[in-house]
Amino acid sequence: MIEVKRGLPEHVEGIARVCIEGRWGAIRHIKSPESLRRNDQIFYNQERIRRELEETDGWDGYFVALDEGNVVGAIGGGMTGEYTSEVFVLYLDPNRRREGIGTKLLDHLTTIQRTKGAKEQWVSVLKGNDKGIPFYEARGFQFVREKKAYGNAEGENYISLRYKRQI
Repeated sequence: MIEVKRGLPEHVEGIARVCIEGRWGAIRHIKSPESLRRNDQIFYNQERIRRELEETDGWDGYFVALDEGNVVGAIGGGMTGEYTSEVFVLYLDPNRRREGIGTKLLDHLTTIQRTKGAKEQWVSVLKGNDKGIPFYEARGFQFVREKKAYGNAEGENYISLRYKRQI
């Protein structure tokens, strides 16, 4: 039985693992290994995740999907405006896709963001991410525009697709 709850210090290693493995599984065919490793070190190192467990202004903290105490998915997002929110990160253990875990995580975060006043929710998905794009489109997100991907280094031209839905 999958349980979704706020990430705790004992989940940090599992959050890092699912974020890194989930990213590689979803976009390794798009981004270079150097880019993937660099972003893993910046965003998914255990020290940063530990600091980001709790809610801060514009960040709701990390939430985890647990199966018998093991982290099988993680999500994080926040309010970006009075009525707008964003999903900043959502990854699963690559071996646990298509079990409804991502939907449970997204529903949990969406409920939190609605209680804070969000009426619309945004997400960025790397262009070519054939796992993330269909997931979000199936949950009512609609394509709005392209933009340069966050975290691009000099000389990188990866593109993010911006999606939104009414919540």
